[in-house]
Amino acid sequence: MDARASAMRKLLLASVAMVFSSASLGEVTSIKIGRSFSLGQLPAMVMEKHRLVEKHAKAAGIDLDVEWHKFAGAAAENDALLSGSVAFTANGVPGLLILWDKTHGQVRGVAALDAETMFLNTRNPNVKSIRDFTSADKIAVPAVRVSVTAIQLQMAAAKQLGENELHRLDPFTVSLSNPDGMSALLSNSEVNSHFTVEPYSTRELAHPGVHTVLTSDETLGGQGTLNVFVATEKFRRENPKVYHAFVEALQEADEIINRDKKAAAQVFVEQAKGFSFDEIHKVLEENKIQHSMTPLQTMKYAAFLHKIGTIKTMPNSWKDYFFQDPIVATLPGN
Repeated sequence: MDARASAMRKLLLASVAMVFSSASLGEVTSIKIGRSFSLGQLPAMVMEKHRLVEKHAKAAGIDLDVEWHKFAGAAAENDALLSGSVAFTANGVPGLLILWDKTHGQVRGVAALDAETMFLNTRNPNVKSIRDFTSADKIAVPAVRVSVTAIQLQMAAAKQLGENELHRLDPFTVSLSNPDGMSALLSNSEVNSHFTVEPYSTRELAHPGVHTVLTSDETLGGQGTLNVFVATEKFRRENPKVYHAFVEALQEADEIINRDKKAAAQVFVEQAKGFSFDEIHKVLEENKIQHSMTPLQTMKYAAFLHKIGTIKTMPNSWKDYFFQDPIVATLPGN
């Protein structure tokens, strides 16, 4: 082989290597995203409705196909995320902290979806405080022991009954999605209590005989983040453009909601079903839910979970368990 042929062969091999290298660096062109049913997850519904993830991915040069999946509780969401079935999914703050701890930081938060008040409602007239619950009562939560409302019950029990009693209410809980929990409470089933959020709480409290026993504000000292989007370090590392497009889409969804409450209410009514426009618009107009990417009160969950041994590592700040995308890194979280 003469020098010219040898040079051409080397050039060809280098070109092939470059093609394969570029292919290996290529980002995904389709993703699945998980979410649930509550009004706090309205930003996800707006993202889906207006195809915002696709829009921002397109601006980054990626034609992205997005498929949304609805989950009833944290357990299914966690399984889907860890198996790679979804790229992003919504979870409660305790769920995020547990995943962050168990995976040594390989799962982290992307950004918050909302901050709102949770309501423990019951139709049992004898229950005036959490001290009054007995084995005859059944309390619906999205997922026993791990959902944010289940953790809220433990936090409230530790605060009001003593730390040795933090699990007293656990045996009384049953796993039901918020829509199913509301239906069970209002249908005189064995489930006579429901720890829930808007708009389910307002619908429940409009029913004769239903009253609120406890709110999360009493435990946290004010409204705190309920839902967060989570992702894996692997996905973020391998798909930085898609990841950032998702963050930009969430930011735009919040802007849409806060700019036009009527249009936002209509999106929820179309996707969630079962609620009137007036019911949803009233909740949004009264600002009962803050739709913001800023994590609020999350370190209080971290301190509690670390104290009881659920997580082994105590974070120094919320930034330890959230990815620091340029947009998120500037937020005044806690």
